[in-house]
Amino acid sequence: MGDPVTEYSARLQQQELEIQSLSAEVESLKNPQNLGPSARLDELREENAKLKYRLNVLKRSLWDVSPSGGDAMTNINQRLQEVFGDAIQAAFPELADPPLAVTPNQQAKFGDYQCNSAMAMAQMLKATGTKVNPREIAEKIVRNLPENELVQKTEIAGPGFINVHLKKTFVSKLLNNLLLSGVQPPPLAARKKVVVDFSSPNIAKEMHVGHLRSTIIGDSMSRLFEFLGYDVLRLNHVGDWGTQFGMLIAHLQDKFPDYLSVSPPIGDLQAFYKESKKRFDEDEAFKKRAYRCVVRLQSKEPDFIKAWNMICDVSRREFQRVYDCLDIQIIERGESYYQDLMTRVVKEFEDKGLVELDEGRKIVFAPGQSLPLTVVKSDGGYTYDTSDLAALHQRLFEEKADVIIYVTDSGQGPHFQVVFAAAQMIGWYDPKVTRVEHAGFGVVLGEDKKKFKTRSGDTVRLMDLLDEGLKRSMDKLKEKERDKVLTPEELVRAQRAVAFGCVKYADLSHNRINDYVFSFDKMLDDRGNTAAYLLYAFTRIRSIARLANLDESTLRRAAETTEILLDHEKEWKLGKCILRFPEILQKILDDLLLHTLCDYLYELATTFTEFYDSCYCVEKDRQTGEVIKVNMWRMLLCEATATIMAKGFDILGINPVQRM
Repeated sequence: MGDPVTEYSARLQQQELEIQSLSAEVESLKNPQNLGPSARLDELREENAKLKYRLNVLKRSLWDVSPSGGDAMTNINQRLQEVFGDAIQAAFPELADPPLAVTPNQQAKFGDYQCNSAMAMAQMLKATGTKVNPREIAEKIVRNLPENELVQKTEIAGPGFINVHLKKTFVSKLLNNLLLSGVQPPPLAARKKVVVDFSSPNIAKEMHVGHLRSTIIGDSMSRLFEFLGYDVLRLNHVGDWGTQFGMLIAHLQDKFPDYLSVSPPIGDLQAFYKESKKRFDEDEAFKKRAYRCVVRLQSKEPDFIKAWNMICDVSRREFQRVYDCLDIQIIERGESYYQDLMTRVVKEFEDKGLVELDEGRKIVFAPGQSLPLTVVKSDGGYTYDTSDLAALHQRLFEEKADVIIYVTDSGQGPHFQVVFAAAQMIGWYDPKVTRVEHAGFGVVLGEDKKKFKTRSGDTVRLMDLLDEGLKRSMDKLKEKERDKVLTPEELVRAQRAVAFGCVKYADLSHNRINDYVFSFDKMLDDRGNTAAYLLYAFTRIRSIARLANLDESTLRRAAETTEILLDHEKEWKLGKCILRFPEILQKILDDLLLHTLCDYLYELATTFTEFYDSCYCVEKDRQTGEVIKVNMWRMLLCEATATIMAKGFDILGINPVQRM
């Protein structure tokens, strides 16, 4: 046998050449010249549809090979859309852009998926003067379904719904592929650059629950893009520049006069900030000195830059404690990073005649926006508007980002709309080519349905919140007497998995656009759609393999030779549920709503429970308790479930444990 890599490359090259040839042939048919009578035109249209189908088959054979070396997970919904798209094209070539709607069926008795295109197509045809019953359209679509490996049978129901039943052999094969190759993402046509701007606390201020939402949501979005093969840059746009640093440096000079030679022992930066703010508000002489400090900092005088760095470093250490707890990787690139670029950005807007003067300010009006951006204040200083324009410019032109996501609270939505509109107006990017999006989120509420605060009315410190989660998590584990069966190391791992997993999942399982109520009692409950329930479910699935004395390598070997039977209705339901994972990820990629993944994982866990309650995986002797039979195909279903759950946890940033 030859080198498999060489053979694989040659196969790919050959298929790509054939695709190019077919594409050219299809293109020539799209623009026929010197055609004979209409019969010839119909013949060409039919041939065109067949060529498109062959072209799609070839493309799919390429798509199904993942660059990571294993088979990519098939997106069944997407594949069905291709099959029905080919059928609709063949049946109704006269429709330029026919609607295509294929969705999973909620009720199993009506099939596995449903194509609902016939009704909308009837309306389209009616608009062209052709009246056709939707049922007749559905029948014609079914007659033109190409040969494929997915569909066992179709049934037309109601006014024109096409119910689709999948082939069990096809589903079984996909499950075996999953076990042999792992969870592989679909190959990308091109490796795109994605920038995710999230977390973004302010230097010298405590991280609070608002930063918690941005941090958790932004991290999970980054993980999704990373899993799908994108080149992701995770950016922390911290507030590390501006007037407040003048008052902080002035206060530092008074409180620690030897700060240049001895590192100042600032124990509580929040208290230090409050002291300096009080002086700034009440002492006019201090205020003037603070402003002079700002000017000297902006002039980059070494002593003032050193003081600024000291204050920033104290904050960074506090931020890092939170990031370490939550397993967050992020690169700091604060407002200070873009200072030099701001001047160039303002000049670019001025050179293009897009700047207006308004009472000493320089403002920019963007099309369709009622409020302007203030790019230069009346005192000559820059604003958040200027720094956000500069940051966007840097990400587009230096990072060459294809996708830029801003994860901040929904209240900043109008601001970003104006920034994006201004960037499009000046020609920095085309929204049809580059995706620039604000992923807003609601506020965190206390159980009284008011903004989440401490009893004294202060903002909740994030480290206090996480420490409280750890305490409650350990209490819950001891209440269940897990400390008696786990080693001390396993107990601590379980404590951290539950505490931080529950905080993350409580956030991510709610639609991010809405406000949500923060409740430790609810999030630590091991019943219902919570991380605690899912983590326990995962450890139960893993324990089944231990009970059967099967390790990972044994299960992998079994997946090579064992057909996964799906004869029982609960086996069939679980198998289909497992394979919906790629559809779920595609939906989140489109709308950036991560609660869809949480809902799916909860559905997968409950579907597994139904399966496990109805189908014996391991059979034991009732007298001795010894294992007498292992139903391997069901053990493989258990393993496939755990594999998908583990990948889902990974995208959500949750660390499961093997024992709990």
